[in-house]
Amino acid sequence: QVHLVESGGGFVPAGDSLRLSCTASGRTFSSLDIAWFRQAPGKEREFVAGISWGGDRTSYTNSVKGRFTVSRDQAKSAAYLQMNSLKPEDTAVYYCAATNSRMTISIRDNYDWWGQGTQVTVSS
Repeated sequence: QVHLVESGGGFVPAGDSLRLSCTASGRTFSSLDIAWFRQAPGKEREFVAGISWGGDRTSYTNSVKGRFTVSRDQAKSAAYLQMNSLKPEDTAVYYCAATNSRMTISIRDNYDWWGQGTQVTVSS
């Protein structure tokens, strides 16, 4: 089992930045692919960004490329999502997810463990 805890969400004006954190416990963190997903009210949960277990591969959905950066700190068993130039359409609950399946990072069904989510609200 893997226990994931997100933090760092908040209410910010458009153009501002936030940094989300995801801390993991229960399994060797360095063996896990990590991804961030988000879900807005009335919408499906969608992939935002992901990072491979070794940190050598990252992936982003098109709408956040150039604005968001995913990273990880193996020593701290933590992953991060730096979000810059936030837009109102980024408003959602953001979830951290983990898997050791070594499958496509961006596919929601490939993830075995999920955090409880953290709310990000961007005002216009």
